[in-house]
Amino acid sequence: MHPFRLSRSAVRAFSVAIVAAAAVPAFGSDHLDTPAVIADPRADIGDLYAWTSPDGRQLELVMTIVGHAFSDRLDYVFHVDSGPRFGRTSATTTIACRLATADEMECRAGHGDWARGGNTMPDGLDGRNARFRVFAGLRDDPFFNNVKGTRAAYQAAVAALRDGAPVDEAGCPAFDAATVREIHEQWRHTDGGPAKNLLAGWTPASLVVSIDVASVAKGGRMLAVWASTSEGARRIDRAGRPLTGNALLGTTASNDVADRLKEQYNAATPATSDRFVAEIEKNLALYDGFDGTCGNAWLADPNARAHRYRTLARLLADDRLWIDTASATCTQPFAVELAALGGHRGHAGDCGGRTPLYDAIDVYRSLLANGMTSGIDDGVDRDEREHSTSVFPFLAAPDAKEHAR
Repeated sequence: MHPFRLSRSAVRAFSVAIVAAAAVPAFGSDHLDTPAVIADPRADIGDLYAWTSPDGRQLELVMTIVGHAFSDRLDYVFHVDSGPRFGRTSATTTIACRLATADEMECRAGHGDWARGGNTMPDGLDGRNARFRVFAGLRDDPFFNNVKGTRAAYQAAVAALRDGAPVDEAGCPAFDAATVREIHEQWRHTDGGPAKNLLAGWTPASLVVSIDVASVAKGGRMLAVWASTSEGARRIDRAGRPLTGNALLGTTASNDVADRLKEQYNAATPATSDRFVAEIEKNLALYDGFDGTCGNAWLADPNARAHRYRTLARLLADDRLWIDTASATCTQPFAVELAALGGHRGHAGDCGGRTPLYDAIDVYRSLLANGMTSGIDDGVDRDEREHSTSVFPFLAAPDAKEHAR
């Protein structure tokens, strides 16, 4: 094939995968998951949130589960790695929960505390040593996303690729100005009208933990958090940052290959994920074209030629939320990474992580497309319900009408 064009088969595979990704009802940012996860929504992690409390004393953790219930066969685990600075962790604390019945759970926070009792208590269950509190139950989903607008934007990109939009040596498509305008216009609307949140009213099963920072910061003030669901020794799903596991693996591959990649990814850990770097690189190239300029994605290396996106791919393969516990101010997704790597010194002093209030998906896409924290906008800027970063269990209670459906 021409060195600067995608083959017809690659365009076709990209078209099918990317349109399907936007078309599937996405109940959480971890969407279009593998057959093993889809088979049991109670194992499917929708989103992970992690941030410091306003007084800086607690690490707040939320894991939403796509299903409306938990499974008594599964372990739901928060993994909290800690170290003295970004990129270097030396200790790990796990908060693992098992929900034995519909109203009984047991959670253990490392070797320091544990809780056992009913999981229907509205204010949560305190650990025996009062080092953490846990809640498990239905809550309103704080993740918001204009899925239909995203689908339409991707379809505009697919049409341009089918019409022969050139692709550079790193794999980035050079969309013309008209295509870029169409992509952005479609992204900000739903069916030609105002943007709508597809997830409005969705009520996932939610596991919420508030734990003393001192209990998890064994290696230092900087924390890196990921979540998993497992049955025995078999890990079924894992999640860190929004979208990485599913949006950046197998985008141009067949369904079988994509499923296999994602199964392997879910079975891996952040420490064993380097093998996915090359695959993530390929898909970062596609996102970089959405603003009409190739090579301006965050951390893109202009001197690396075909491996322009290698640095960013390595960062994303290590799929953890980074939180600086020295700060109780949490306003910016990727704040820790931006301050350490991206020359965005203005984000130093922010805890980073991900709160239920962040418009994380727009920030994520913007960094991939233009290297900034804004610029790609799906038109949905906030959730319909009021969530909190300070009042446990943080996520809004389900709307009575939606809960009754």
